Amino acid sequence: MALINFGGTTEEVITREEFPLSRAQDVLKNEVVAIIGYGPQGYGQSLNMRDNGINVIVGQRKGGQGWNDAVRDGWVEGTTLFPSIEEAIDRATIVQYLLSDAGQKEQWPLVKKHLKKGQALYFSHGFSVVFKDQTNVIPPDDVDVILVAPKGSGRTVRSNYLAGSGINSSFAVFQDVTGRARERAVACGIAVGSGYLFPTTFEKEVMSDLTGERGVLMGAIAGLMKAQYDVLRSMGHSPSEAFNETVEEATQSLYPLVGNHGMDWMFGACSVTAQRGALDWAKKFEAANKPLFELLYRDVQYGVETKRVLDSCSAPDYRQTLQVELDEWKNSEMWQAGAAVRSLRPENWKK
Repeated sequence: MALINFGGTTEEVITREEFPLSRAQDVLKNEVVAIIGYGPQGYGQSLNMRDNGINVIVGQRKGGQGWNDAVRDGWVEGTTLFPSIEEAIDRATIVQYLLSDAGQKEQWPLVKKHLKKGQALYFSHGFSVVFKDQTNVIPPDDVDVILVAPKGSGRTVRSNYLAGSGINSSFAVFQDVTGRARERAVACGIAVGSGYLFPTTFEKEVMSDLTGERGVLMGAIAGLMKAQYDVLRSMGHSPSEAFNETVEEATQSLYPLVGNHGMDWMFGACSVTAQRGALDWAKKFEAANKPLFELLYRDVQYGVETKRVLDSCSAPDYRQTLQVELDEWKNSEMWQAGAAVRSLRPENWKK
């Protein structure tokens, strides 16, 4: 493993230099990888592994959107695509359990029944195993239990791979019965397109992931944007001006620069007026938001968030109620203004 200095703390990571794709292909040459669930992660990881020469099959209930998507992507019924989870598991040596968290709870009795000694049970989220009291997902003691968690959506896993950039992932071993669990996990991580892999545990992965999704990655940033937009609108600014100063400039100009160079670079590169204000107000936002993040982490840690996910996602009317919530965002003035602003970007000009 390579030793990398992360802000003063030295960590061990696995890079493609020491574990190239050719080595991953050699480790997996006698394995059959079954993708259970063709949602975003199943889609992205399976196609990347297939492109990288890994023997991959898909288990997906026939007739739904996932099945139709798999057929569209070239999976062939009876050869690489199977209409039952059971058949795919029976054919596999590595079972990538990539259903939704609620789906994993629902299908676990069937999956557990068909797991065989020596197989590897692969997750991309620590949710089901860590919160076993809520999910009842307790792996049998004769299979490897491993995790590879790409740090992005399944769609990004695929699009980044096609763009040649890949995506970074964490990996973990929960149970090693074959003596090969770690090697299997790392090989799968490289095969799905990871640029590098950093070690974690199932527990740390789910705690950081659930906190991040609800925080800076999605929930917090959405709430911050809405709050600023509403204040600007209440003070008489037009929808286009409020959206541009809240979202468009951030996503199209500043955030890409932060991603490429870091916030320190961004602070140093902006105008003196922006620099002074950003440095001063960053401390105020940190002080105001830290207690909220501490509350968020505690809710994740003690299972409040996972219970809410399982309860809501298993409700019979979940998709309908979810659509109502999504439509509230889609139909809000802010994001209607955003659609208009995006249509006016230079790349969308008619030539």
